[in-house]
Amino acid sequence: MKIAVVDYGSGNLASASRALALAAERLGLAASIDVTADPEHVRAADRIVLPGQGAFADCASGLDALPGMHRAIEDATGRGTPFLGICVGMQLMAERGLEHEITKGFGWIHGEIAEMEAAGLRLPQMGWNELNFTLGVHPLLDGLLPGDHAYFVHSYALADGAADEVIATTEYGGPVVAMVARGNRAGTQFHVEKSQEVGLRILANFLTWTPAP
Repeated sequence: MKIAVVDYGSGNLASASRALALAAERLGLAASIDVTADPEHVRAADRIVLPGQGAFADCASGLDALPGMHRAIEDATGRGTPFLGICVGMQLMAERGLEHEITKGFGWIHGEIAEMEAAGLRLPQMGWNELNFTLGVHPLLDGLLPGDHAYFVHSYALADGAADEVIATTEYGGPVVAMVARGNRAGTQFHVEKSQEVGLRILANFLTWTPAP
């Protein structure tokens, strides 16, 4: 299995790669993990992972600065290659981001990325928080239980998302979207690579995921 981790100048590339390698090892899966800025490597991959940290606009600009990368991700996922966005990588799946300026996203899921209201709580949300979901809602959550904790660092989150695309939430001064999925494209607002056993389980599920056509 060829796993492409997109290197566009943002994200915990080393941590994400190590976590993917460990998840594959636990599965007994022969996997090569390619941290790459080459669109053709992404186009040829069996799995695509898009990490991200920082501001939506900066991450979108970093991705656009790699000639052909946006098109390669669109083409590969358009023909069914499983995709996982992490933190801002997930946010880029939305229609647009409102951080600093209005920036267009991939438009794969409904909604926009807006500053969290958080009911007076300090931003960013930083640290461990529980996941709320319905058992059996999605294969990426297999083996986990509602109330399991993941590691979050963010001040912006998906707003006005579609109910059938949101597969997990958390609470931080109100409900916050934690995971999304539509077809073969999925994302986590939290950092799976920092979420210890919960994150490794999600990554293992991603590596064995066969999305419905």
